[in-house]
Amino acid sequence: MDSDLQVRRRQPEWMDDPQADPAVLKQSLRFIRRVNWLLGYTRSTLHHLRLFSRRWRPGQRIEIVDLATGSADIPRAILRWADRRGFDLRIVGVERHPAAAAQARAVDPRLQIVQADALAAPFADGAFDYAMTNMFLHHLDEPQVVALLRTMDRVARRGVIAADLLRHRRALAWIKLLTVLANPMVRHDAPISVAQAFTQAEILALRDRAGLSYARYYRHFGHRFVLAGEKS
Repeated sequence: MDSDLQVRRRQPEWMDDPQADPAVLKQSLRFIRRVNWLLGYTRSTLHHLRLFSRRWRPGQRIEIVDLATGSADIPRAILRWADRRGFDLRIVGVERHPAAAAQARAVDPRLQIVQADALAAPFADGAFDYAMTNMFLHHLDEPQVVALLRTMDRVARRGVIAADLLRHRRALAWIKLLTVLANPMVRHDAPISVAQAFTQAEILALRDRAGLSYARYYRHFGHRFVLAGEKS
């Protein structure tokens, strides 16, 4: 690993600014959706839901919360998958950023968007079957990651899925190449995202601090990891 990636480096991302230009943010979120599709990031989350679904009963309603949902592209993909499989899913997406939350809102009654801080999720213990988060952990300090994982464990009756980037020199090279024609916000934020992502050892240590030993570590294509597991 390059010397400048040996240590996690925190830096604000323009996309996180509540005062970010809504038009530029909309364009940036659209670009992220394309990257999620191109690199299979959405499919990696769906892969673990497919494994979980082997234990779902016919006709059973499954409730999921997606913390820091962004523009809710992954919940929408999950609902399309559920339609093909005949599953009865309901998803609540939680997003703090007002412009992103506005983009995430849908007419589909199975997807509800709550504008709130994912670190202070306003839900009771065991309110959902599953809790998930995608591409959010690298935005957080280490104690916040532990707090978020504990929140996911608290609100989920059955299991969790937490997916994010890995900090690696090849990931940095990939992201710079992928964003060379993107807008300035994406070009600024993309390398910062890699620089403040976690390594395998770091995320496993945070998982253990949070007490989620049942969430196993999986490596996916595109320098992506997933922590996923169901409770005993």
